[in-house]
Formats: sequence, structure tokens, C-alpha cells
Amino acid sequence: MPTVDNPRQDAGAEFKALGLLVHGAGPGAQDWLPGVLRSATNAADALPAGTTIEVVIQGPGVALLSGGSGFADEIGAVLERQIRVLACGNSLRSAAVPPEQLLPGVAAVPAAIAHMASRQWEGWAYVRL
Repeated sequence: MPTVDNPRQDAGAEFKALGLLVHGAGPGAQDWLPGVLRSATNAADALPAGTTIEVVIQGPGVALLSGGSGFADEIGAVLERQIRVLACGNSLRSAAVPPEQLLPGVAAVPAAIAHMASRQWEGWAYVRL
């Protein structure tokens, strides 16, 4: 029976996404990045153990994923929770941030839009913050 917490539950069959994509993009990343990271951590606490979570950052905010940005502690804490943090390669190029300058553990994908589309086609859930 469907419930508020699980509206897709159908006669004992439970919907299960392959993973969760948390997408952060847009101006003012220094303001929204902490919330995106906190939401990913909250999701890790609330979802079944072993759920794969990826935070995908697109746009000028990718610069905050590099050394010296002031977000190393917050990003490190998310990575310790086995949450992947990914930077858009196109955005890195636009922001003139070489991938080698990304914080340890942060990876780059060639194009965030293609990565997110592929994940959704695979059955991942998507949240834009």
C-alpha cells in the first residue's frame, strides 16, 4: 500500500532507485554549496544503507571544489561518508580550474548534463538543489 514516505509502494513491491544524484548549479555557489553537501549527508542517513549518492556540481561553483576554496573540511566530511563529489569538466574549463587542482577525492566528469542523463536512464533518482 502506498504511503506518504513511499508513494510508489505497490502491493508489497518496493521501488528502489539505483542511486541518488544531487545536483548543485547556478550563481552564488558559496551560499548553496553547504546546503547541497548537508542534504547529501542527510540523504545518506535516511536512505537504505549502501545507497550510492553522487553530488554533481555544475557551473562556476566547481571552483569551490578546488584547493584553497575554504570548503575542504565540508567536502572531506562528505567524501568520508562514501558520497561521491563530481565536478563538471566543461564547467572546470570555463572557470579555468585544471582538474588537477580539485580536492583529493573529488572527481571530474566530462559533461555534467550527460552524466546526469545517463544516470537517470539507468534508474537513478535526481534532486536539484
